[in-house]
Amino acid sequence: MAGLFDAVPGGGAAVALDEVEVAILRSLAVQLIELVGPGDEPVEGEDPLASLFAEGPSEPPSDPALARLFPDAYGGPDVKPDDEESRALSAEFRRYTENDLRTRKREDALAVIRSLDALTVAGEGGAVLKLSPEESRRWLGALNDLRLAIGTRLEVTDDEEDAGELYRLPDSDPRKPMVMAYLWLGGLQESLVETLMP
Repeated sequence: MAGLFDAVPGGGAAVALDEVEVAILRSLAVQLIELVGPGDEPVEGEDPLASLFAEGPSEPPSDPALARLFPDAYGGPDVKPDDEESRALSAEFRRYTENDLRTRKREDALAVIRSLDALTVAGEGGAVLKLSPEESRRWLGALNDLRLAIGTRLEVTDDEEDAGELYRLPDSDPRKPMVMAYLWLGGLQESLVETLMP
């Protein structure tokens, strides 16, 4: 899995992917959609503007990966239990932003799935996926979300010593495939960021 994004003339990016890479990326994007949760479909006959004013949850998610994808706006986990003001502000912010954020994360993951489904992979030679600038931004959002979720599951920290141990896991460790995916996604993400820079 060595394919990285390259800039294409006129904007956008391209990456060569083989059949296995396409399957892994698609599977991870589907799992991300399942993690983020289904969207609320508008009810027939309902005022379409009503959904703009719908309130979302006020409490942070209990799942650590979801909590990483939808962090508190004011202080996060470092807020002291008696800091009622920060907790109230976070709840208010979450109530009015989380639904839209979930929708955007689902749309980013769906954009990844759709672009992969439109790709024709010819045998072992693979195929070149070409993304427009807008598709590149959606992919960047989905890659970031995937890395955050996987990193949380792997308990990746900023501590270089802990990270080094994680990266040197033996092949027999059941976390090894996810570590490899995490590192690969990081390379894809970094190379895609570079294509978007002026």
